[in-house]
Amino acid sequence: MASVPPGALVPGDLAPGAPAHRALVAGDPAPGVRAPSGSAAAGERAKDEAATLLAALGAVQRVARRAVRGAAYAEPLPPARSELLRLAARRPGISVAEAAKELRLAPNSVSTMVSKLTADGLLSRDRAVADGRSVRLTVTGKGAARVAQWRDIRAELAARALEQLPAADRRAIRTAVPALARLAERMEEV
Repeated sequence: MASVPPGALVPGDLAPGAPAHRALVAGDPAPGVRAPSGSAAAGERAKDEAATLLAALGAVQRVARRAVRGAAYAEPLPPARSELLRLAARRPGISVAEAAKELRLAPNSVSTMVSKLTADGLLSRDRAVADGRSVRLTVTGKGAARVAQWRDIRAELAARALEQLPAADRRAIRTAVPALARLAERMEEV
């Protein structure tokens, strides 16, 4: 495992008031990160910006997951299973192979998760009409209610937090959303 230089930004360092959080808000490099010069500098700067961005997004995801776990009426699911359930809700009839490809997981791992979600009554596996050999995934009513509950909890938390931000921060976040979606698309292509 690579060592992290003292003062460098690592996931989890984004608590308000922490040096990395202040650097992120101010737009300066994270503490301990030097700004190299030339074309190597651009590559290093891009890596530093990417690490800062991913740490910030990871922090948002962790807070949202904790909120769902704390407020959910049912036993929380592991992150990979909840991601598969949300994917099946967005794309009814998706196959196990398609889900594995989209989630970038091994098909046998997705198949195991499908079995567990099916046993929990959250997902159903149906044979495809055109090809009786392939399985299509559909979220059950219980699964759809669970996804809606997660979405509501996460949206409520984010809405309350957004309301507390200054208008400039809200505008910056709103403006960044399309760029983040494009970044995700580019990352999929790499």
